[in-house]
Amino acid sequence: MTRHLSAALLAAAALALGGCATAVPPVEVTRFHAAAPAGWAPGTRYTVDTAPLGDAAAMVGATQPSMEWGSYRAAVERQLQLQGLVAAPDGASAPLKVRIGFDRIDRETGGGRSPVSVGVGGSTGGYRSGVGLGIGINLGGGPRKVQDLQLAVRIDDSASGRALWEGRALAAVPVKAPASQPGLAAAKLADALFKDFPGESGRTISVK
Repeated sequence: MTRHLSAALLAAAALALGGCATAVPPVEVTRFHAAAPAGWAPGTRYTVDTAPLGDAAAMVGATQPSMEWGSYRAAVERQLQLQGLVAAPDGASAPLKVRIGFDRIDRETGGGRSPVSVGVGGSTGGYRSGVGLGIGINLGGGPRKVQDLQLAVRIDDSASGRALWEGRALAAVPVKAPASQPGLAAAKLADALFKDFPGESGRTISVK
């Protein structure tokens, strides 16, 4: 009996450790949108701007999409399609244009850090670049390497260029954690960003 109980406890502990290894800390999410955004009807088509969004492109030193940006694009498109939007065929026009940016900044806990800048702007009363964000994580045991991850998305009216919806998601993840891998990080941030889409405009929430 004792042997079986010990084996069960060991199995439970292994599962718990596995969950901790892939867990992502809570994601800080803020959204802004127009009072009555046009084009949310299921089946509405969108295109993705292949130039990384705003200052996020400058921060990663890229003017063309990278492989990591591709992970974020795929994660964002999955969320858009869960909302009923449809990707337009290559070369076709669409009522909505989606712009995507991401960034990751390395830092050590217990030391100084660089502020995260979000390159999202527009007519929804949203963000401006150069905003310092105090995201921290207390790992204990002295300084450890952490990555501050951010995803920024803006949905524009293609005809006018007016921003209809924009949002950012931010999280701090240990550098060596599986959750810092681009695919896992992109999926987590995108899922948090589009939770209860379009979300309450102007409010910052924490998504676990």
